[in-house]
Amino acid sequence: MKRIELAEALGRVHESAPLVQCITNFVTVNDCANILLAVGGSPVMSMDIREAAEMVGRVRALVCNMGAIESVDAMVSAGKRANELGVPVVLDPVAVGGTALRREAGRRLLEEVRFTAIRGNASEIRSLAGQTATGSGVDAAAPDAVTEDRLDEAAQFVEALARRIGGVVAVSGALDLISDGTRTAVVRNGCATMARITGSGCMLTSLIGAFCGAMPADPFTATAAAVIAMGVCGQRAERARLEKGTGNATFRTDMIDAVFNLTEKELVEEADYEILR
Repeated sequence: MKRIELAEALGRVHESAPLVQCITNFVTVNDCANILLAVGGSPVMSMDIREAAEMVGRVRALVCNMGAIESVDAMVSAGKRANELGVPVVLDPVAVGGTALRREAGRRLLEEVRFTAIRGNASEIRSLAGQTATGSGVDAAAPDAVTEDRLDEAAQFVEALARRIGGVVAVSGALDLISDGTRTAVVRNGCATMARITGSGCMLTSLIGAFCGAMPADPFTATAAAVIAMGVCGQRAERARLEKGTGNATFRTDMIDAVFNLTEKELVEEADYEILR
């Protein structure tokens, strides 16, 4: 495979307007809802364990975000129902290596739910894979980061985890890595200011949910297209920030606006990625 069908992926999201259920944290719930609306999807923030599994029957994808650590029971319940129905499930393992509570929750989620895709920073993904990681809280540590000189080593551990879960693993950072265990891509879109706002990772995971919901038969393409789209829109927001002399708050709004306005042609033209294998 020499390229990712980006135009088709974004087109399917726009055409199908997927309803995405998000079990996510209170810090970013509004941003996750807005990024889904911006891309043409619809959000439903159904998190209560008394209804979460029932709601899965109405949606095209389920996003489980461990920032809502108090809702792990709801994630398991909804995730199992999604597996029964063939609904894609996406995991964001927020700070999974940070505490014993989160390590146990991550282990339980991987054991009880089959995930279509997992998206996290390098420290989170290393922790989830059982490797030693040095991240603090929701931030990736420099020793864990995916860099050009460590690209092959990073690709190998991402591929191994993807094969283990039978799904797609995406590591986001200055370089993004996406793999389904067979196909692996590195993405070089994005900008540093994306790390200066709360919720850029949570928004990306929600975006992956929309793309996976729109094309469930090809989660690798769906995940890669979502990662690239977010990176392209981050770059567009950064150009606007520099032109206007604004800060990170306006950047956040400009990035959501960029997702809203992104066309299939622009996504293809501005994508910066490489298929490693």
